[in-house]
Amino acid sequence: MIKIYRLLLVLISLLPYHAFAQGDDSKNKGAKDSLSSRFNLHFQTTYIYQYKPEFGAKYSGPNSLVTDEERQNSLTATLFLGVRLWQGAELYINPELAGGSGLSGAFGMGASTNGETFRVGNPAPTLYLARAYVKQTIALGGKSEPAEEGINQLNTLYAARSLSFYLGKFCLGDIFDNNEYAAGPRTSFLNWCFMNNGAWDYAANVRGYTYSFTTALQWDNMTYKAGLAALPITANGPELNTNPAQEYSINAEATRTHTWRKREGHIRLLAYYNSGHMGNYKKATENVPAGWQPDATLNRKYGRSKTGIGLNIDQEITDALGVFARAGWNDGQNETWCFTEVDRTISVVAILKGTAWKRKEDNAGFAVVANGISKAHRDYLNAGGLGFQLGDGRLSYAPETVAEFYYSFKPVSSGIWLTLDYQFGLNPGYNADRGPVNVVSFRAHVEL
Repeated sequence: MIKIYRLLLVLISLLPYHAFAQGDDSKNKGAKDSLSSRFNLHFQTTYIYQYKPEFGAKYSGPNSLVTDEERQNSLTATLFLGVRLWQGAELYINPELAGGSGLSGAFGMGASTNGETFRVGNPAPTLYLARAYVKQTIALGGKSEPAEEGINQLNTLYAARSLSFYLGKFCLGDIFDNNEYAAGPRTSFLNWCFMNNGAWDYAANVRGYTYSFTTALQWDNMTYKAGLAALPITANGPELNTNPAQEYSINAEATRTHTWRKREGHIRLLAYYNSGHMGNYKKATENVPAGWQPDATLNRKYGRSKTGIGLNIDQEITDALGVFARAGWNDGQNETWCFTEVDRTISVVAILKGTAWKRKEDNAGFAVVANGISKAHRDYLNAGGLGFQLGDGRLSYAPETVAEFYYSFKPVSSGIWLTLDYQFGLNPGYNADRGPVNVVSFRAHVEL
């Protein structure tokens, strides 16, 4: 790998400089002349171990969280390659290796406890292409601000007013529903419902990625985003349907950046519309023969849809303290297709940086999320129906609530972080007849 990295550096350094020029801002001349503005390479690996003690339940079904004591672990490793192609154009390629399993195979909870795991049958490490996309940015005026070099980010200047296009394979969560304090399960909260809005059934294959064309307009303190993306052929499936006449997802978001007591904050409003080959919960529970269980997969047809909205607010309170909240809703009439079985959600989160106790690389977080599902969805589960994630055989409905606390510790000056995490869950799978659940986790994360 080191030899390949050096060879790429040499080849890129021999290319004509004007092929990568981003403009004539003399203040950025040093950055433009550096190799880091034309090429970068980063790496991450994350190991997570989870332990769940035995808990009580009156009954269990095929998709329940296992009541027995359980131990699971996961491992991911990702290579992040960035190359500037021509003026304003950046190429990013991310091969990824992932293995391991979530608790109970990531079944049994809408707010699943490990965002690094997927609902895949084989826990063996698998290599796949996570991202491969081009970003083209066109400056429209205003003051230019530097973007710090990092993962999937070249050292460059971006105008206060600009238009960007993204084309290729990536995670919609890379662009939509962002948050200053929700960095994802590799460095922040582990639970699925803190890394993204749980009611946003965002287009993705089982690994969390999709093909998409997305555009973003940055205009001073406002940002507008819209994108068309591919849905999986089957619910939670590995293969994406690239025929928009059959299945597609439309996502749109508006963001306002503001200051409160000289502290920056953001308000984001998200809306989405998915159209695909979905089953309907209500139809599945109608006219079911005695002794049979409803099955939404049997009434699937093209043209069924899911519509949802999400609100996302973050605010810096002090140099060390930041908070954010999310709320989301979707109609919940047709099958959950991509993310998780949540139709309504509200969460509040606080992040405290280690500067408050002279450990500037450490951080701690506390969060609470309450999730719900539509009446049609709960009637389906109560009748014994199975979603791709939930199914206890029957249901004594109650909101699913999860609280999470973590402390992330950086023991040395290199890019290594160690984290202890605790999650407490009430009514797993929206079922008052099951739980509560306790989950303790350890995470080791490395960035290079």
